[in-house]
Amino acid sequence: MPIVLYRFQLWFYNKAPLSYPMKILGKMQRRAAIWILGAFKTLPMEGLEAIAGLIPIKSYLYKLTGRSQLCSASLSENHLIKTLMDDSLNTHLNSPPHSINSLTDRQKTSVKGHIIDSNNKLYRVFPSFSSLNPEFILGSRIINIFPDQFSFNLASKGKNASTCSQQLDDMTIQASTFPHTVIVVSDTSIKNNIATSISHIHIHDQPLVKIVHHVVFVTSTEVELFAIRCGINQACNKENISKVIIITDSIHMAKKIFDTKSHPYQIHTLVILNKLRQFFTRCQDNHIEFWECPSRLRWNFHKFVDKDSKSFKPTPIFLNKTS
Repeated sequence: MPIVLYRFQLWFYNKAPLSYPMKILGKMQRRAAIWILGAFKTLPMEGLEAIAGLIPIKSYLYKLTGRSQLCSASLSENHLIKTLMDDSLNTHLNSPPHSINSLTDRQKTSVKGHIIDSNNKLYRVFPSFSSLNPEFILGSRIINIFPDQFSFNLASKGKNASTCSQQLDDMTIQASTFPHTVIVVSDTSIKNNIATSISHIHIHDQPLVKIVHHVVFVTSTEVELFAIRCGINQACNKENISKVIIITDSIHMAKKIFDTKSHPYQIHTLVILNKLRQFFTRCQDNHIEFWECPSRLRWNFHKFVDKDSKSFKPTPIFLNKTS
């Protein structure tokens, strides 16, 4: 395989004609599978690959392509390939005249090649979290310093929907009478590969505040955590607030905020933890509560937010970029 696929990036890229090379590679893989199993030549290829434990050749090429494209993210800034790419993180630098950034949007969609694919892949790579950050060090974590200033209220599976909805109604009515309490109801939706996160912020005797974000090329779980992040950020920035109530149907993502194990969303949890640390340090009576509101409950406030998130029909401005 290393010999056959040497420098395969020269011919395996987006919009390239692949019928002939795939036919040759398919024959090669079929001969190898028959030789391994000692099977008849009339057996179907899918069965031979499954029994022999061989990954389909096209899937294998996609895996190698993804790895080679991600390697471009670790190149030095003065590397020749890196100078060709459109680095949106260094917009203050003058782009070379031969870089992808000098092309128009129409030219970018028509140009083919491995460099274009790597450039598009680069926009989906985000900086990872720092394992040496104080928020993740034993003894200085927020769960060790402020263990009594956050809580979770889960919707019991044994109770019916009306009982859980009544609990949410009672909590909301009671919290709305206190001027120092913020209620944040968040939800997300995905349509045409565009994720929409929305949060409704309710404060006593103040107009409703809506926060809406549209994102492409991210997972639904990341958008759910991002919606919680935006709600916490807005609530903690309000003056004279001592209690924040987050109502979400993704309570598992809210628990990720205080999870000490490594997970792919710690770049968001780090921002949330910094904000909560400031909020808790401001006053020892400050508290945040997370309430679970599954979609099956069809609770009025959450139903309005869910309907609001699905009412948007955004179109991405940069088709190949993360926005």
